[in-house]
Amino acid sequence: MAKVCYSCGKKPDFGNARSHSLRATRRRRNPNLQKVRIQEGAASRRAWVCTSCLKGFKVQKVSAGAPSPAQTL
Repeated sequence: MAKVCYSCGKKPDFGNARSHSLRATRRRRNPNLQKVRIQEGAASRRAWVCTSCLKGFKVQKVSAGAPSPAQTL
């Protein structure tokens, strides 16, 4: 599975690392993704979410102590 944010679609960025002599070598900048349990409708699921989406409340995390809605039925 690719490391892509579930909410915003942020994915790795590719470019060149430049040394002091300006020698170019390929590098990869990864987003800060965390695997969290999120609430999706009536169900909960695990997904990769970037920290900017977590801090901006773009996804709703499942609280640790509360049972999922499927378990309460």
